[in-house]
Amino acid sequence: MTDYQDIVVDVEGPVVTITINREEAGNKLRAETCLELSDALQRFRINPELRVAILTGSGSKFFCIGGEHDEMKSLDQSQVLPIIDVYQAIDTIAKPVIAAVNGFAVGGGNVLHTVCDLTIAAEHAVFRQVGPMVGSFDAGYGTWYLEDTIGRKRAKQMWYLNQKFTAAQALEMGLANEVVAGDELLTRAGEIAREIATRSPMALAGLKGAFSARHNGVSGQARMAHDQMLTLYLSTQEAHELSDAFAGRREPDAGRFWS
Repeated sequence: MTDYQDIVVDVEGPVVTITINREEAGNKLRAETCLELSDALQRFRINPELRVAILTGSGSKFFCIGGEHDEMKSLDQSQVLPIIDVYQAIDTIAKPVIAAVNGFAVGGGNVLHTVCDLTIAAEHAVFRQVGPMVGSFDAGYGTWYLEDTIGRKRAKQMWYLNQKFTAAQALEMGLANEVVAGDELLTRAGEIAREIATRSPMALAGLKGAFSARHNGVSGQARMAHDQMLTLYLSTQEAHELSDAFAGRREPDAGRFWS
């Protein structure tokens, strides 16, 4: 794997673990972090030997507490964090991504785990949205997907009141799938990842494509058509016969389309 500055990537069999490695900064997302996450996720996408990814933060206190901005450059569009690229990658890669929330998941960190397919939380984890308290908001993945996950009223409560939610509360409201002791978090996430890795890759990809297509419009439909349907279609007798007929400058044998 490529050497990174802000993240650490570990591979064990079919599972890749991507760790945000900025513990001293609360595992905040800066531009370099986002670019490295995007790169690691795309490498995960195209590697046929990797089946499931785990996303976590270094240390035991912070999963990710949001974005790190330079206030002096906040009006320069080139300084806007490329975090949407990360959210989109997690959401559209046709392989499961599991968030192992090892501490505070705040702001962009709460969005980050929400867009993952599953969330396994340490029992000391804390979930929170603070946008209106700090003059910020997420009017995309952070609202739409949060509403889908915990319901409209709960999502508005989380955004408007900026309350802290414990791991137990997150589990109760559907924001987390499972809660475990902190020292068991990565072990449990790995167990789940390896179990998922025994499932049909095509079926999982089709399911993930179907889930993400709901919000991703033409992009989501293109993923379904190109990555799934087209892949299956190219293995059919129909596709082979049409290709062979074209190459041989002859009429295709329609009788082979259904064999």
